[in-house]
Amino acid sequence: MWSNGYAMPANPPAPKAALLLDTGAFVALVDRSEKRHADCVAVLEAWSGPLVTTEAVLTETLYLVGPTWEAQRVCFEFFRRGALKLIPSSLASLLRVAELMKKYNDLPMDFADGTLVALGEELDTDQVFTLDQRGFSVFRLHGKKPFQIQP
Repeated sequence: MWSNGYAMPANPPAPKAALLLDTGAFVALVDRSEKRHADCVAVLEAWSGPLVTTEAVLTETLYLVGPTWEAQRVCFEFFRRGALKLIPSSLASLLRVAELMKKYNDLPMDFADGTLVALGEELDTDQVFTLDQRGFSVFRLHGKKPFQIQP
């Protein structure tokens, strides 16, 4: 029973997995002149679960959208409006990123991608919103499970 006296549903719906937002998709969402802007907007509009990213992805995105405040302001609006949640790295996740970067050094894996793979492992989600098909088609969660790439 819920505290209000109503019966709990027999099979409550499972929470929706988080979608990991990578730099390329974030830039395309922010910059209407990007070739994949419409594709990325469509993914965002269709997604009903949480959208998460890391500080490394935010840093790359702010650099790539350029030095103008207006472009950077749009990035921050995603967080202010609650559309995107920033997950800070812990010491354990940073150590995991180092392991991943060593493992995938022939690709290579950059720091931002490593933070997303580590976050995917931590949140138990295989959903990634990226334009980096090359990297994320190779990266594996816990060394085994492939990512489901959007778009």
